[in-house]
Amino acid sequence: MSASVLIVGCGDLGLEVARRLRHSDFDVTGVRRSNQDLPEGARLIQADVTKPQTLVILAETRPDILIYCVAANAHTDESYREQYVDGLRNTLAALNELKSLRHIFFVSSTGVYGQQTDAFLDETSPAIAADFTGERMLEAEALLQGYPATILRFSGIYGPGRTRMIQLAKTPAQWPTRNGWTNRIHRDDGAAFIVYLIQRLGEGKAPEKLYLVTDTQPITQYALLNWLAKQQGVDASEVIVPPIQGNKRLDNSLMLSTGFKFTYPDYQAGYAQLLSLT
Repeated sequence: MSASVLIVGCGDLGLEVARRLRHSDFDVTGVRRSNQDLPEGARLIQADVTKPQTLVILAETRPDILIYCVAANAHTDESYREQYVDGLRNTLAALNELKSLRHIFFVSSTGVYGQQTDAFLDETSPAIAADFTGERMLEAEALLQGYPATILRFSGIYGPGRTRMIQLAKTPAQWPTRNGWTNRIHRDDGAAFIVYLIQRLGEGKAPEKLYLVTDTQPITQYALLNWLAKQQGVDASEVIVPPIQGNKRLDNSLMLSTGFKFTYPDYQAGYAQLLSLT
């Protein structure tokens, strides 16, 4: 059996990571509030990161690796603080006495970059949060100082069940008035990258402290919507494209430098796969 991995937060991304780890014969324990089944062979612990008393059992799993990938219950400051900051602090406290823990992977967000710029941002760019979501993410990241940890700042995750842009493309009259830059990562590639880093860690190749987890092609919102409309036979010829304004473009060179290979390196590959399922 390979290393023991504890996944705290088994939503869409966490479940896919668990499935891939089990396929590679890792010992996997998943923590979630509900008792929904995990992939075959993975152990479920039903607990709530906001309730420290429910996390006492975590130490019994003696994980080599912790993946913290929770999701906020609501788009509020309180929820982000509870799930990302307090929840991570509670989880670290529950595992504090363990000697087995080799590495922590924390799924954060590129929302920590609140700056509006046409320039490409990478891991060396300052994280200037513009709202509570970015501020709470940075607060949570700071808790990992002194730990053997890697912060994974994900851009917008899309994939199975995440078809908001596909649906929006069908109704040009409802397209937003603003046309800013967007960055994304297919869920499968995001999960695969986490597993890839864990496998490399097992080979003695320590990951960097920070990665931007995003695909290779930032695109404007209207360029994406127009492409999706065309693929679905929707006439958007009368749409007036606003000037590009706002958000930022992200550079994934450090991610690529690890040797990781994308299944969906850009929006065309990823959304073509999703459209084929509809």
